Amino acid sequence: MSFFSSPLISWTDKGLYCEAGGFHIDPHRAVDLAVITHAHSDHARRGHKKYLCVRDGIELLKTRVGKKIAVEGFAYGEAFALGDTTVSLHSAGHILGSAQVRVQRGNEVWVASGDYKRDRDPSCAPFEVVPCDTFITEATFGTPQFVWEKDLEHGRLIHEWWEETAAKGKNCVLFGYSLGKAQRILAELAPFATKPVLIHSTIAELTECYRREGKVLAPTSVLTDVLYYLFDSEELRGELILAPPSILREGWASKLGRFETAFASGWMTPGGFGFNRYDRGFVMSDHADWDDLNLTIRQSGAHRVFVQHREGELIRHLRKSGIDAHHVEQLRVDNYTSLGGTVLKLL
Repeated sequence: MSFFSSPLISWTDKGLYCEAGGFHIDPHRAVDLAVITHAHSDHARRGHKKYLCVRDGIELLKTRVGKKIAVEGFAYGEAFALGDTTVSLHSAGHILGSAQVRVQRGNEVWVASGDYKRDRDPSCAPFEVVPCDTFITEATFGTPQFVWEKDLEHGRLIHEWWEETAAKGKNCVLFGYSLGKAQRILAELAPFATKPVLIHSTIAELTECYRREGKVLAPTSVLTDVLYYLFDSEELRGELILAPPSILREGWASKLGRFETAFASGWMTPGGFGFNRYDRGFVMSDHADWDDLNLTIRQSGAHRVFVQHREGELIRHLRKSGIDAHHVEQLRVDNYTSLGGTVLKLL
């Protein structure tokens, strides 16, 4: 059996690069052709000549990086040729339009995961396991302390907190990131909310992108529009306010009446940076926890794994399990031979 002497996807000063296909994946500097896993700003940046992404994520991408970008969209699972490779995008379950990038050259299959989760989420497509030889995985929560209960009814739990807090004459200020987390919260709340959720202005346009893609979300009103008609902040009572965590650093506290706070994040796990910093916490993440990271790697069938982000503990754990695991920055062309070349083809 013959092997390729260079990696199908390598790590460069611009990020992940597929030379055989002539494209980068989520590059952090300007390139000619960028395959984008999703529209979060650490994955989708301005300045590329052309963008490729999942069709459902085009409007989000344009909202984040520019309405006039050159972009082409594909359905999940739709194969297309780039150079000497065949590429397809598969659901990552992270946010609307998020994708794992499957790249095939001959019998060799690599998958770059982007960010992913396996929890139920009514605001986006569910995660898909994609078999491969080599898997490039994120590991945002790649330590054993980050394990959470699956399939919680987050909407019901948040609504119960809203009702309890409103009964005290207070508002609820729920912190969630503007793209992905905020819309997931609204989707979870859709069966329960009987009045509009007041959303920060940074959430508004992104939320409309979700609605245009057919996602059912709780009713919303923009917070600044509501405040404009109030004479006194004390008139604001019994509301649920959904905002990014930065809102209290922007001088908003005096405008929100009496309130309690909560944060919806995997970082609300005991030991996470958000634990015990708010009145309430909802362990609700857009990333895979430790158990799901390991489950996904096993189910992919990958013989070799390259890890991004919180890599050390996961790499050690995978090696003990018999998987050839490395930090993604070792995935350089001049270092590839020392890693043993390519792995066996997918059977």
